[in-house]
Amino acid sequence: MRGLRTLTILLSALLCGPGGASATSQDNSITWAGCGITKKAFMAELASAFTAKTGIVINLEGGGATRGIRDAVAGNIDMGGACRMTLPMSDRSELYASMHPVAWDALAIIVHKDNPVTSLSTQQVKDLYLGRITNWRQLGGADAPIKLYTRQGKVSGVGYAIRQYLFQDSQTEFVSDFVVKSSGPLEKAVVADPLAIAITGISSARKRDVKIIGFDDKLPSYENIKDGSYGMYRPLYLVTGSKPSPEVEQFIMFTRSEEGKQILRDNGTVPHSDAMHLMAKMLVYGFGVK
Repeated sequence: MRGLRTLTILLSALLCGPGGASATSQDNSITWAGCGITKKAFMAELASAFTAKTGIVINLEGGGATRGIRDAVAGNIDMGGACRMTLPMSDRSELYASMHPVAWDALAIIVHKDNPVTSLSTQQVKDLYLGRITNWRQLGGADAPIKLYTRQGKVSGVGYAIRQYLFQDSQTEFVSDFVVKSSGPLEKAVVADPLAIAITGISSARKRDVKIIGFDDKLPSYENIKDGSYGMYRPLYLVTGSKPSPEVEQFIMFTRSEEGKQILRDNGTVPHSDAMHLMAKMLVYGFGVK
């Protein structure tokens, strides 16, 4: 009998596969982890409204897009958040992720609020990340060194998107002495440092005391993101394994309801279904800035 029980357990594990087991606890709660930009932008508001409506509590953690995808697949969390697509060439487990697009974000160039620079061109941003521009005077600012803050690694949501949009090469090396672990420290550094510059998601940048400058003379406003006239935009996803729990499915449906979409709009974020033409544009142009 012991051997039969062991065989049954092994067969159950194989049949479930990646993401087959749900991490949903028995106390009517959901654990979400992942992209810090998504978390700061609207997850707290969506989670609060969903709890008030259903009684299901959503516990929010961070960890970045990579954690959101891979931990959701592994069943370590119920649901993840990601600001990038899956990268199975980086980790095969990402093949098993189910990506549920919820909203549109944009990459925003941020500087200290007292910085006089108002806009950068595509070429200037490229030269900045390649170490060819190192002084604010080269960008119309003061004669002072530039402190470019970048994200650690090449598969973070922001880091991957910058490489794909600007260079169409996910392996491009950035030249920076100021490398941080996640978007939170990056944004806080720009708040505090008059010589700092960085790129982060507009969905969280707008909640910081920073100056958001233009990219090719366009600001990442709600309307410019929605109509596609701002060049650097990307989808934000909820992530599950292959067999999400009923509670997680209920939350995903809530984010797509009119009530959920209005919460996104109230936070200055474009719901995914409000700008479906952006996906068609991405399919045509890829990640290249157009």
